[in-house]
Parts: sequence; structure tokens; C-alpha cells
Amino acid sequence: MNDKHHIRVYYEDTDAGGIVYYANYLKFFERARTEFLRLRGINQSDFLEQNIGFVVRKVEMENLASAKLDDLLLVTSKICQLKGASIVFEQKIFTQSQILICTAKVRVACVNLALAKPCAIPEIILGALKRVS
Repeated sequence: MNDKHHIRVYYEDTDAGGIVYYANYLKFFERARTEFLRLRGINQSDFLEQNIGFVVRKVEMENLASAKLDDLLLVTSKICQLKGASIVFEQKIFTQSQILICTAKVRVACVNLALAKPCAIPEIILGALKRVS
């Protein structure tokens, strides 16, 4: 299942020429992954209280074109791999004209924040994600 999340490009996202600074695509992907989880009843703040968090372990990103100030972007997210302690998301960013401007594969690891070590993804999260992957 592909989730879709819209993001408007604001002045703060751009360089002096009105072009989105490349690192901001990572922020757009992060927001979309958070919304992906939220739509499945997974609120990261609930798990932070239990010292469980998700951290980005690896990113493969390819910039194909540029977004500009005031563009309305569409970010798609889907799970392409779900393991006991990590999730790999495939994400894409499109312009309103459906031009693909950026792609990424992002591996996030589940971490016990108190121990600063990887841990198993809680069963309640795995169950919610297995229903859609």
C-alpha cells in the first residue's frame, strides 16, 4: 500500500534562488513516514515514553529534478521490507505535474533509547504494519 502525503515548499526550505535545498527532501521523507505510522494508529510519542524509538540507519537518495518555492509536493511511502528490528521504506517525491524529483530507500531501526541499542519492534507495531505491507 502506498501512502500519500502532501507538502508545500516554504521559503525556509529553499536556497537564495528559490530551489529546495537537497537535505530538506530528507525532512519531507521523515514527515511522510511519521504520517504513514500515524495513519495506522502508531504514535511515536507513545513509544518514546517506553524508551522505544526509530532511528534512520541507512539512506539511499537520488535527486532527479528540483522543487521550487510554493510547489505542492506529493510524497509517497511504502514498506518494501519488514524485519524484526528494522523497516525499509521506499519513498518518492513528485511535483503537482507528476514529475518525479526525488527517490529514497530508508532503513529505520527500532532502538531501546535507554540502552542505546537495537531492539525488536514491538508486536503491536509489527501487527499494524504487516496488515499493510
